[in-house]
Amino acid sequence: MAPKSNKLKETKPTAVAKQARKSAKKVVRPKRSTKKTVGRSNVFSDPRTVRSLGFVLLITGIYLFLAISTYILNWFASDASDIIVSSTDQFKDHTKTVSNWTGWLGTFLAKHLVYSGIGLGAFFVSIFFVLMGLRLLLKIKLFSLWRWTELLIISFIWIPVTLSLIFTQHPENILGGLTGHQLNIWLIAYLGKAGLILLIIFIPVIFSLIDFNFQFRRKEKKTDNSVNTSDKTKSSTSPKEELYNTVEFALNDEDKDIISKPDDGTGNNFKIEEDPAIQLEPKVSASEVVEPDDEVELTIEVPKPNEQNTENPVPGEHFGIDTEFDPTLDLADYKLPPFDLLEDYDVNNVLVTKEELEVNKNRIVETLNQYSIAISKIKATIGPTVTLYEVVPAPGIRIAKIKNLEDDIALSLSAIGIRIIAPIPGKGTVGIEVPNQNPNIVSMKSIITSEKFRNNKFDLPFGIGKTISNESFVVDLAKMPHLLMAGATGQGKSVGLNAIIASLLYKKHPAELKFILVDPKKVELNLYSRIERHYLAKLPDSEEAIITDTRKVVRTLNSLSIEMDNRYELLKDAQVRNIKEYNAKFIARKLNPMHGHRYLPYLVLVIDEFADLIMTAGKEIEAPVTRLAQLARAIGIHLIIATQRPSVNIITGTIKANFPARIAFRVITKIDSRTILDASGADQLVGRGDMLFSTGSDVIRLQCAFIDTPEVEKLTSFIGAQRAYPDAMHLPEFKDEEAEQKSEYNPQERDELFEDAALIIVQTQQGSTSLLQRKLKLGYNRAGRIIDQLEAAGIVGAFEGSKAREVKVASEMALEQFLKDLNSNDTGFEDND
Repeated sequence: MAPKSNKLKETKPTAVAKQARKSAKKVVRPKRSTKKTVGRSNVFSDPRTVRSLGFVLLITGIYLFLAISTYILNWFASDASDIIVSSTDQFKDHTKTVSNWTGWLGTFLAKHLVYSGIGLGAFFVSIFFVLMGLRLLLKIKLFSLWRWTELLIISFIWIPVTLSLIFTQHPENILGGLTGHQLNIWLIAYLGKAGLILLIIFIPVIFSLIDFNFQFRRKEKKTDNSVNTSDKTKSSTSPKEELYNTVEFALNDEDKDIISKPDDGTGNNFKIEEDPAIQLEPKVSASEVVEPDDEVELTIEVPKPNEQNTENPVPGEHFGIDTEFDPTLDLADYKLPPFDLLEDYDVNNVLVTKEELEVNKNRIVETLNQYSIAISKIKATIGPTVTLYEVVPAPGIRIAKIKNLEDDIALSLSAIGIRIIAPIPGKGTVGIEVPNQNPNIVSMKSIITSEKFRNNKFDLPFGIGKTISNESFVVDLAKMPHLLMAGATGQGKSVGLNAIIASLLYKKHPAELKFILVDPKKVELNLYSRIERHYLAKLPDSEEAIITDTRKVVRTLNSLSIEMDNRYELLKDAQVRNIKEYNAKFIARKLNPMHGHRYLPYLVLVIDEFADLIMTAGKEIEAPVTRLAQLARAIGIHLIIATQRPSVNIITGTIKANFPARIAFRVITKIDSRTILDASGADQLVGRGDMLFSTGSDVIRLQCAFIDTPEVEKLTSFIGAQRAYPDAMHLPEFKDEEAEQKSEYNPQERDELFEDAALIIVQTQQGSTSLLQRKLKLGYNRAGRIIDQLEAAGIVGAFEGSKAREVKVASEMALEQFLKDLNSNDTGFEDND
């Protein structure tokens, strides 16, 4: 026995492994049963099966109704003793004694439902089958769950008990049935006859009170109070405006035909054309129980009209500085631009028809049904460009399964720009965004005149567009604190920049805000040169405030870095943490200007085409931009960078880490969308200002406000015509050490292989003497002299021991521009000689 036990001990690991394999196999088996269950559910999701089942239930209900009716009639027409079936041959005697339209089976069922059951309450059973059949056959929603509960209690308890109490003698006692007779005996024993009568009265009374919400007189008082307290409101509110108070309504067959936008001067709000056949259903409150219907019912959320104030802003109203020092006194007579400089763009009154909504809804439901995805509710929210269909999936449906059908839904709707949000943050729904057939233009005027823009308390507020729910989207640049924009050519980046700049011009005084505008394309931001002495900042030796030259961009960014360091020194001396606290202290005259303190305006750096700068200057641009993005938030310097090439070599990880707020217009590929947003979706936009706004936590779809070039011209002309500062704000001077190094070396001593060596260094990105020896077949001494010349010219960095020298030129294109500038300087050097 001992050897046997030893052998078992030696083979124990193998036994455990076999047991693990068996348990692993057992885990797989439930999947087969799951597939079978899914297959059976697919059978009942077939409309033909559902209609067939509904027809069977309808016929069964009619058959039971006839059986019960004829049974009761024959009961009173003949002697009861003839109808009571003998125990020996009940089925045979029943057939002989009772002449029934439904034969033996109907008589058998009716006897157990009426005589041995609940009397006249048995009619509820037949009615239940009829109603369920109509529900499945004709898709008719009849009663709520509470109504069915009421009918069940009335039919199975109240009717048998009441009729058995009233009709106690033969043959009328069949009206309450055997159930009513037994319940009467039991209830009288416990409650007495008086208590039973009170119970019979209590049940219908309590149901009536519940159905009327316990509020008979309260409703009248509430109505009276509402009339007394809202007389003024009603006097100024038209019936059409009162219709907007009903946010949600359901579309029935008799509902309105057209949902359109009103001609109210904004062009962005929705109205409902009056139709005598319109029937509005109020939004269901949270306390009411809504029974899901087999046929998905479309609910439309009509956006509320934005409240707008078209009165022009008053300087005193906006600036609100009622202290000892007022930074706006230098331009005390400055006036903010009036609203009539902007256009309304309401010439095209876009119609959103009921047919368009219903067709989209039916196609969405049909597509989901094809993949066995059942939904219980769908709601449509109409926006200026897209309509959001919020889908409530049936229990047990995986959200990822709906998300994977994005392309299939786009195919069924024959539309681009389909985007699925699964799930919508903060809601238990899945969002499907479908572009409207006739999109609407969101005017910049509707954003500027909105109460949300005018009455905010933000430091640097700007309005960029409208959401799907037709609300003005206003955010604070100071809290972002930097903004990154990207999108393909012609998708709305420049318009978006103009919208942001225009918003700030409508909100801030020239003493409170300065722009540094960088425009490598030289034509996009040129219109703002008219407000140079009001709102712009530049280098002291620069003639133009709009920066277009790459070398000047590098100097400006480094100058901003110096300004940042200077401001931090001021904050340190003032013992404050940010620019808001510092300015508040300075306005209260707690800081002495004789010690270098001054009022600090916000500085906003706007770069229109960042990719071009990276291609030509490379690290010379990236390094100061990264430093500003990391440190400049607290001292009021904010960056807005736009590019049409959102590739990883342009928008690097370091830049993205410091730009949590990002705007993505339409891009070409999903890779570009993930580069700018870290998520897909920007490739599914429809263009023309359709964009996604991300703050890191969630993504919001917006329609960018449109501001045309003539509007920008009017705006800048109005500002430029007013009294201004003597000059634009001057940034600190920046000494270019590389330029000084370039001037130290003699171009006449430059090696004839200098440019070839520079090309090799830039192509390989390695500043190595041994590399030049191998590639150009040179000796060590000559290769070393070329490396020294490249260092003096600023192409490579200083000697770092065993490490290769840093290459300061990023690409061949940048090297070509660099050599052109260097040769032009060489020509000037020779002329001076």
